[in-house]
Amino acid sequence: MKGIDFPIFKTKMSGAGGKKFDLTDSAERRKYFELKAGKEIKKLREYLKKKTFVAYLLGKKNSGKGTYAKMLQEIVDPKHIEHVSIGDMVRKFDEVKKDKKKKKEFVSFIENNYRGYSSPKDIIDAFLGRSTKNLLPSELILALMKKEMAEKGRKAIFIDGFPRELDQISYTLFLRDLIDYRNDPDVFILIDVPEKVIDERIKYRLICPLCQTSRSSKLLPTKNVYYDEKTKSFGLICDNAGCKGAKMVTKEGDQYGTAPIKDRLVKDEDLMRKVNGLHGVPKIFLRNAVPVAKAKQKVDGYELTPEYVYEVKNGKVVVTEKPWQVTDDEGNPSFSLMPPPVVVSLIKQLVKALGL
Repeated sequence: MKGIDFPIFKTKMSGAGGKKFDLTDSAERRKYFELKAGKEIKKLREYLKKKTFVAYLLGKKNSGKGTYAKMLQEIVDPKHIEHVSIGDMVRKFDEVKKDKKKKKEFVSFIENNYRGYSSPKDIIDAFLGRSTKNLLPSELILALMKKEMAEKGRKAIFIDGFPRELDQISYTLFLRDLIDYRNDPDVFILIDVPEKVIDERIKYRLICPLCQTSRSSKLLPTKNVYYDEKTKSFGLICDNAGCKGAKMVTKEGDQYGTAPIKDRLVKDEDLMRKVNGLHGVPKIFLRNAVPVAKAKQKVDGYELTPEYVYEVKNGKVVVTEKPWQVTDDEGNPSFSLMPPPVVVSLIKQLVKALGL
């Protein structure tokens, strides 16, 4: 990403004996993390017995913020770490519209906790009649977060989706006090993902029309791949255990990739550059891709994201895989990384940021 230096983090270990792990298997992932970040994981677990932290996840849309936070939670300490998605949080509060008692409690909460330049009535009306196209006022988001944090209890929090606007950055500096984290640190996590990666993630995304399971024809196929003679193309059949096995389809608009969200991606970049200039708050830099020229020195082959390729042989569809190569935002041929090596980088940098 232009304007910010995202170092290439080395996860390749000498003397590992050529050990390979299946990073899609949870048991294998645990062995992988123990090998590559065991000491740091132990330090974090000890730290979380007494203290917490607030981490703000900043990255472009579809950059993997939730994936990285949830994987760290799974590996380090599920009981003492929470991932809070602002989008999910707001949608959860949408349920108050359907329940008179919850609506009354919500109105009372806002009246007692909201502080801003719009009246509480206007804020409540705006929220209850909100459109997903319009962002909610920062002051209301803070009030909702205060309620959410109180319900979570005293845990380390990864916040996904805040700040989202440039004027919200300053609010993060006071968030620890608002949710009673006065003695615990906060940290910004900046995530760099080539726009080409985001574009192809969207374009190749498929969903089941029956059960809404999501897959990718390029990056995460089902076990059942078919070839359509009429369209001369390959497709996926849903293999979700509870589904009847429908042909998966492209979600409306996905065929355009990142084109409809260009403005959002530009705003996300501006936000990260602004945060990068902040003083007084530790920052962690994660990158999703590694240049092809440096991949062998920096990562193990199984840490690269596989791309699945299809062909018809003797009337049957044969599926093979190879490292997914893309062009990064500077024009360099690069390999996309699987989530685990990115999380190894996150764990080690977090330990350093916390002074452990």
